[in-house]
Amino acid sequence: MLVFKKSALGALLCCFTLPVLAELPTITVLATGGTIAGGGISETKSNYVAGQFGVDKLVEAVPQLKDIAKIKGEQIVNIGSQDMNDQVWLKLANAINQGCSGSDGFVITHGTDTMEETAYFLNLTVKCDKPVVMVGSMRPATAMSADGPFNLYNAVVVASDKNSAGRGVLVAMNDAVLDARDVTKTSTTAVTDL
Repeated sequence: MLVFKKSALGALLCCFTLPVLAELPTITVLATGGTIAGGGISETKSNYVAGQFGVDKLVEAVPQLKDIAKIKGEQIVNIGSQDMNDQVWLKLANAINQGCSGSDGFVITHGTDTMEETAYFLNLTVKCDKPVVMVGSMRPATAMSADGPFNLYNAVVVASDKNSAGRGVLVAMNDAVLDARDVTKTSTTAVTDL
């Protein structure tokens, strides 16, 4: 189910201004690797290795984040999502449940191969009512047209919005916000795969 349509996300992004905020929210970015943190030998070649860049590099790639939230980063793992397992899922759930009182929302960077499974698992196990938003990309960070920075920006905007609280785990990618129960990867190459 599409929680917000593209136009609604666009309106949220357009209307999100600093004067409305008394203080910037604190968003914790939990990084797990994936294509969003992937690196290749060339900006134009499609070969890359997932999980090459840490959370600090991902956040640095989007300097506009400082205008919408105070970002705390934590590197959970740095793997391709095909290597995701229940130990990492439990580590993510524990990081959110234990960090709930110290953060206004959470963004999880993740590979798209198993994003739907992780989103569903966390939707069942996270006890924190604050926004939890998963994000990934189809192009690595070193690609000429990397989609990760824009997706990360949108995910932080969604996690910063109090209207995202209490909705369970959300996935923000490609100008859309999706409910964890309804996310399905439909293509291994298309940017609009979820």
